[in-house]
Amino acid sequence: MLAQRTIKHRIKIGQIGIGHNHGSEKMATVRRLPEIFEVVGVVEPDPHWRQQRGELPQYKNLPWLTEEQLFNTPGLQVVLVESDVPDLVATAKRCLEAGFHIHMDKPAGYDLLAYADMLDNARRKNLTVQLGYMFRSNPAVKLCLQFVREGWLGNVFEIDTVMSRQMSRDYRNWMSQFKGGSMYIFGSHLIDLIVAMLGKPDRVTTYLQKTHPELDDLEDNCLAVLEYPEATATVRSAVVEVDGFRRRQLVVCGDQGTMEIKPIEGCDVQKLDPPLPVVKPRLTLAKACGPYHAGFQEVCVPAMSGRYTDQLSELASIVRNEIENPFSLEHEMLVQQVLLAACCDEPMILN
Repeated sequence: MLAQRTIKHRIKIGQIGIGHNHGSEKMATVRRLPEIFEVVGVVEPDPHWRQQRGELPQYKNLPWLTEEQLFNTPGLQVVLVESDVPDLVATAKRCLEAGFHIHMDKPAGYDLLAYADMLDNARRKNLTVQLGYMFRSNPAVKLCLQFVREGWLGNVFEIDTVMSRQMSRDYRNWMSQFKGGSMYIFGSHLIDLIVAMLGKPDRVTTYLQKTHPELDDLEDNCLAVLEYPEATATVRSAVVEVDGFRRRQLVVCGDQGTMEIKPIEGCDVQKLDPPLPVVKPRLTLAKACGPYHAGFQEVCVPAMSGRYTDQLSELASIVRNEIENPFSLEHEMLVQQVLLAACCDEPMILN
């Protein structure tokens, strides 16, 4: 007798907010995964965002709902929280209180108490919280994290990261509302990875520069130095760099090896349709580890079908209790603590 194949039900998912810059591509991603997700509708109460983005093709033919209508949809399990950045935590909290798993975009606000309360709510209700840090599902980055956890690079003593680009005047004006500017919006992705590798730093020192004070109040060229007992990590994030996407990088140095991912994604992914370019990390080892030989080599990793495909597929597996969330609520809280320290004018010691 042939074994019966288990047919997985599709996960009903909705989206609240279209104001986040990653929101439309998240919707495009779940719509490209019809075997996993059933999209029930979109919520956007702000007429500004409906006018600016409501006609994007990613939302074509989808029902526009009120939040109450979305929450009352029979069988709804997951909500994509893609509100404009200042509204993310409050929106996510309402979703959790209503009993839904969430994918919440980043960053997670300046009010750590409100964020902690949100995460505690998820913990009490046993609900999934997945933060939209896109590099977590990047195959090259995942391989680097594996190397660190396996100890193949030895004792990590240095991490060097860059996340830069150029910005339009309108985008600069929008970013000017955030303390820490480019560090808050873009450097957060890198801090997430450093914390995943090294944990909580002892001290964070920042340099927040304004290259065009005659235009706006945006801190657009930022550097943070994270100090550990036996390591340092740097995070650079500027929004005035020509073709900055090509210099986005993650370099991890240990006393037994170095891994370089330059650029992290290949090029300006906002101008590309899936699949994304293949990224080729460069690896140097003092001695052979696993399938990798001693010395210098380029490492082959699979191409990504899309920036968020693997991440949102992983979300479905977590919701179905097939896997545990690889990023704990404690990790999410620590990332935000370190990020806010990196957006302060004064050095901070983290207890």
